Amino acid sequence: MFGELQMAQAKVLTTKELRRVLDHISTRPHAGRNRAILLLTHWAAMRIGEVAALRVEDILGKDGTVKSEIRLDAARTKAKRARTVYVNERLRKELTAYARQLPSVGSPDAAFFPTQKRTAFSANSLCQTVNLIYSRAGVEGATSHSGRRSLITSLASKGVGVRVLAAIAGHSDIRVTQAYIDVNSDMMRAAVELAG
Repeated sequence: MFGELQMAQAKVLTTKELRRVLDHISTRPHAGRNRAILLLTHWAAMRIGEVAALRVEDILGKDGTVKSEIRLDAARTKAKRARTVYVNERLRKELTAYARQLPSVGSPDAAFFPTQKRTAFSANSLCQTVNLIYSRAGVEGATSHSGRRSLITSLASKGVGVRVLAAIAGHSDIRVTQAYIDVNSDMMRAAVELAG
C-alpha cells in the first residue's frame, strides 16, 4: 500500500527570525496593522482565518480598551467550535497601539483589520499577505501557520502540558497539537538533564 502523504510543516521561527520579520514590517506600508496581525498568530496562536474574521467588538470593550479574552463563535473557527483566545499583556499593548492608529473604529461589527479598501480580509488574501511578509523578510519556509507552530513549540519547551497547548491552539485532539511541536536538540538536552 501507499504511505500517507505528508505535507511540509510551516517553519518554527526563532526569536531572532521573528525580530527580523517585525523589523521588516516596520519599514513597509500598513506596519501597525501587519505587526498586530502577525503577533496574534505568534503570541495567541490564532489561525489566519480567525484573524481575518476579527471585528472591532471582538478586540475592544465598550470603553475602548483591548479585551484580555477574544471569544470566537463557532462560525469563525476551523473546527466550527466556539473558543476563547487569551491575550497576554504584551499583546494587549500591541493591539492598543494598533487601535490608536485606526482613523475611526466605526461600528462594532466592522473589520478590526481592514484592507486598503476598508473591507475585511478574506482568509485567503490575509494568508497571502502574511506569506509575502515572511518571504520579503527573508525567512524561508515560513507561512501564515508559522506563528501557531512557533508559540506551541516555545511553550512545550518551557514545560507547558500538551492538553493546555491543545486548548490554546483550539485543537480537540492532542495528537494534532503534538504534530505542531518542533522537537530540537535544546529540548532534548534539557529533558535528559531532568533524569537522575
